[in-house]
Amino acid sequence: MAEKGNITIHTENIFPIIKKALYSDRDIFLRELISNGVDAISKLKMVSYAGETTGDLPEPEINVTVDKEAKTITIADNGIGMTADEVKKYINQVAFSSAEEFVQKYTGAKDSDQQIIGHFGLGFYSSFMVASKVEIDTLSYQADAKPVRWSCDGTTEFELDDGDRTTVGTTITLHLQEDAEEFLDSGQVGGIIRKYCDFMPVKITLDGNEANKQKALWDRSPREITKEEYLEFYRYLYPFQEDPLFWIHLNTDYPFIIKGILYFPKIKADIDPNKGQIKLFSNHVFVSDNCEEVIPRFLLPLRGAIDSTDIPLNVSRSFLQGDRKVRRIQDYIAKKVADHLKGLFADEREEYLRCWQDIAMFMKFGSINNDKFYQQIKDILIYPSSSETAEITSADYGNYTTLSSYLERNKERHENRVFYTSDAVTQSTYVELHKNQGLEVITLDSFIDSHFVHFLEREYTDVKFSRVDAEIDPSLISDQSQAEVVDPTTNQTKSDRLQELFRNALDRPNLTIRTESLKVEDAATSPPAMILLPEEARRMQEMAALLQQTNADFPADHILLVNTAHPLVDNLLNLDKGSILLASGQTSESAELADMICKHVYDLALMAQKSFDAASMQDFLHRSHKLLTSLTSK
Repeated sequence: MAEKGNITIHTENIFPIIKKALYSDRDIFLRELISNGVDAISKLKMVSYAGETTGDLPEPEINVTVDKEAKTITIADNGIGMTADEVKKYINQVAFSSAEEFVQKYTGAKDSDQQIIGHFGLGFYSSFMVASKVEIDTLSYQADAKPVRWSCDGTTEFELDDGDRTTVGTTITLHLQEDAEEFLDSGQVGGIIRKYCDFMPVKITLDGNEANKQKALWDRSPREITKEEYLEFYRYLYPFQEDPLFWIHLNTDYPFIIKGILYFPKIKADIDPNKGQIKLFSNHVFVSDNCEEVIPRFLLPLRGAIDSTDIPLNVSRSFLQGDRKVRRIQDYIAKKVADHLKGLFADEREEYLRCWQDIAMFMKFGSINNDKFYQQIKDILIYPSSSETAEITSADYGNYTTLSSYLERNKERHENRVFYTSDAVTQSTYVELHKNQGLEVITLDSFIDSHFVHFLEREYTDVKFSRVDAEIDPSLISDQSQAEVVDPTTNQTKSDRLQELFRNALDRPNLTIRTESLKVEDAATSPPAMILLPEEARRMQEMAALLQQTNADFPADHILLVNTAHPLVDNLLNLDKGSILLASGQTSESAELADMICKHVYDLALMAQKSFDAASMQDFLHRSHKLLTSLTSK
C-alpha cells in the first residue's frame, strides 16, 4: 500500500501560524505529544470496558527516547493506535477534534467519565515547531488491523504507507531542526516532562528511567492524607521555601469539576499581591503558573495546584477564555477559603491568632475587593487591642477584638468612635495617653490598612475612625485654667505667652500652636508637646502621594500641642521671665536658652512622628550639643 496526498487544511499558511504564533513556548510540543499518548491509553481502556478488545491490556506506559546521533526524539505509547483511515481523518485534517467524537461515541460505557485530554490535530502539529520531519508508526487495536506509517516534512504534503509495528499503540519520531538541538539534552527533556507531565496518571519513562510522579495528591480524599504528606507535596512544588501556615483541599464535581490544594504561605516583605503563584492543571496536564483568571485577585499570593477540565482554555491551552463558569469557580474558591478561616477561628483560636499577621492581608484585601467574601468573614476580622478587657486574649499573642465588640464595649465612653494607631511604637506616647484615661486603641499598621480604614468607614457609616495622633479627645484634657496671667503689664495669659514663645522660636507661619493641660497621673512622664495631624488633611496628603506614587510629605498644616501640665513648660516660662533684651540688640543667655528649648521640644515631638529629613536631623544634633553645653556650663 502506498499513497500520496495533501493534508486538508481550512486556512492558508496554517503551518507558520502553528509554528510561530499558536504556542508561546517551543517546549510545549512534548506536552502535547505526551498528552496525546495518555489520550490514546484512555481510549483503549474505554473500548476495553465496552467489550471491544480481547485479552488483558498492557501496563499503561509512555516511553520518550532521545537519540543524539540520529538527532531524534521518539514518543511511544501503548494506547489505542490508529488505522490508515483514522490517520487520514485525525492527522491530515488539522484541528479535527477526535477526542470530542470519541467521547460522544462511548458515553455510557464503564468509566466513561475519564477525561480525554489530548487533541490530535493542532496539538500534534506543535511538533513542527522543533522538527523538520515527523513520522508516525501506529497499529490499531482493531482485529486484523495493519500497521501504518505516516510522514511529513512540515509542508502540506504527506506520505502514508504500510508500517512494521507489531504491538498496538503509536510511536511518533521527531527529526529535530538545527535550531532545536537543545532538546537532545536528556536533562532538559526530563525537566520538560516534570514541568508539564509530572502528575499525568500514566508512567512516563525517559531513556528507560521513570520521569514523572504520576500521582496527584489532590485526587485523593483529604481524610486519607496526613499532614506530612501535605507538607511534602508543598515542598516538592516550592522547594527551599518555609512551610505554609495551613492549606485548603478543593474537591467538587458540581456544578463544575475542580480539584486542588491551596496553601497559605508566610508573607514575605517582597511579596507581589498581583502575581499568581498557583499552578494550573487541566486533567493533570500543567497549563500555567498564572491562575489570575481562575483565582480571586486577593488570593493570588496563595500557592498550590488547581486542576479542572471545566476551565475554558484556548486551543494551545496557554490562556484562559473568560466566561461565566470561570466567575463561578472564583466564587467557589473564595467561599471555601472563607469557610476554612471561619472554622479555624471557631475551633482553633490559638492557631488563628498565630497565623493572623500573615492572613490579615488576604482577608482585608479580599474584603475591599469582594463584598461576598467580606460578608462571609467580617465577624472574624480581628484587631490588636490596648485593652485588657478585649474579648480575645492570648498569653502568646496578646489582646484582640472584633470591631463590633469594640463598639459595643466602648459605647458608653465614646459611642461610634474608634481610636486606632498606625504605628504602635512611634505613636506609643499617644497610645499611652489614651490607655491611661481608659480609652481603647486598636492597631491598624499594615500597608493595606490606610485603604482598609476607608473601607470600614463606608461599611460603618455612623462610626468615626480617629488615629490617636489626629486629635485629642476632650476626656484627655484637664479643665485646668489656661487663663492665668503671667505678665500684668500686658495682661498676657500663660497660654498666650507660650504660643508667642514657640511662634517666635520656630518661625513657622503655617504651624498651629495650641496649649492644653493633659490628664496624666505623673506630669513628668507625659510629653511636653505633641504633634497632631488632622485626620482629613493627613488622609488627603496620603492619597495625593499615593496617586503620584511618591512618599507622603509631612502635612504642612499640622498642630503643635504644648502640654502646660509638664514641668518643663513651667520651667520654660520661668526662664522666659529672667530674660532681658540688651541695648546692643543681643539676647540674654536665658532668652537664647528658652529659644533653643522651644525648638528642641518641637523637634522631639516631630521625632515621634518619624518626620525628620537629613537637614532637620543635623540641626537637631547641633542644637542638642549646644543646649547640653549651655546647661552644663552652669
